[in-house]
Amino acid sequence: MSILLIEDDFQLATDIQAALTPLGHQVDHVDDGAVGLERSLQGDYDLVITDRMLPAMDGLSIIEGLRSAGRVMPILVLSALDSVDERVRGLRAGGDDYLGKPFATAELLARVESLLRRHQSISVSVLTVDDLELDLLDKRATRAGKLLDLTEREYRLLEFLARHAGQVVTRSMLLRNVWDIQYDPQTNVIDVHVSRLRQAVDKEFSTSLIHTIRGIGYTLRRTSD
Repeated sequence: MSILLIEDDFQLATDIQAALTPLGHQVDHVDDGAVGLERSLQGDYDLVITDRMLPAMDGLSIIEGLRSAGRVMPILVLSALDSVDERVRGLRAGGDDYLGKPFATAELLARVESLLRRHQSISVSVLTVDDLELDLLDKRATRAGKLLDLTEREYRLLEFLARHAGQVVTRSMLLRNVWDIQYDPQTNVIDVHVSRLRQAVDKEFSTSLIHTIRGIGYTLRRTSD
């Protein structure tokens, strides 16, 4: 997912980027509130994480600016101002969640995951990559209108690739997110499932969507890329 981080504490921002990037997220960072609002209005972000106190413009003003412009992406507020009144102000301004500083990285990741999952379930029911469509509600995949015969695991693998279409997905990312394994046990289970998935997704079509990035992982690439 594409995330904008607005945080003027450079070390904290570096730590947050280091925690989110291995999970497959693209994290852009700015350290100025006014610049953060401009970037979040111009960019197509899935989530905004903003500090409460920032140079040029504070986090609440950023939230109000986004909401008044009709932007509906989830917003997570980070702040050392962690009283009940401050949390209520952040939520009433239009924030979706409020996390007091200091915080544990595990809690930040859990809140990010929850916000993204909740927003996706509301805003997206179908993923489309060229002529490939995934119905996220019925867990069905079709290509050029033809229903693909997939196992539950193959569907999960395809959905993860589709959510990261155009990006390189590593073996570690697949093990964590599709198999719930936190380390690489040196198994060929990924290769076997990708091979089967290729048979279903690409075999009967003139263009291939699933590509191997040698030594790194895989990507689901649009034919126009």
